[in-house]
Amino acid sequence: MDVVITMLPDDKVVRKVVLGDGSENCVVAGLAKGAVVMDMSTCNPTATRSLAEALAPRGIAVVDAPVMGGVVFAKDATLDIMVGGEPALVERVKPVLQAIGRTIIPCGGTGTAHAMKALANYVNACALINVIEAMTIGRRFGLDAKLMAEALIPMCAGRNHPIEKKIIPHVLTRKYGTGMAMGFIVKDVKIAVDTAKSIGAFAPLGVKVSEIWSAAVEKLGYDRDQTEIARYWEEATGVKL
Repeated sequence: MDVVITMLPDDKVVRKVVLGDGSENCVVAGLAKGAVVMDMSTCNPTATRSLAEALAPRGIAVVDAPVMGGVVFAKDATLDIMVGGEPALVERVKPVLQAIGRTIIPCGGTGTAHAMKALANYVNACALINVIEAMTIGRRFGLDAKLMAEALIPMCAGRNHPIEKKIIPHVLTRKYGTGMAMGFIVKDVKIAVDTAKSIGAFAPLGVKVSEIWSAAVEKLGYDRDQTEIARYWEEATGVKL
């Protein structure tokens, strides 16, 4: 089995390299039926599915396998790899993945790994500006930056990590039993935003978060558990977690 690995800037570049621009000067021209294109870039998952559809008539499969970890992890083959593709296909390419990665996370069908990678980076990007916004508000109010950073670890990222303490035990199980009412969250977020406004701090994320929580409370109820805000998104998106 031939496996060609691509790790390029985006899906447009991947498609051009793999399929070419109408010429035979491309990757697919040198591949036989049964080969696999393993795209380890971070790409649009819809484009990944489109590439798979384009290669299917040639008998060539596509596996999306984006990585978490940078150059350092690549050097010692300890990358964490998400992989999307049919189970049998993922099993076929597993020896290749194991040679370059530490952890392999099957995500589902074609494109799911690219979706998971983008969503993970989205969560990280949101968390980063969330912390920076909170700390700049606090700094302007007079709090020490190092104190805030150290305090936020146990308060938000340690034993109170939202995924471990709220999403998994309460949202995914639909228990919704943290004991904190949505209305109290609205109150507390409003305090943070009002504080920012009173000292002239930049808080666009806080303003939007306050609006969303207020809308959710109006729709679902003041006394509902804070984790029930997931229902607000589920109803808007038409899915259930």
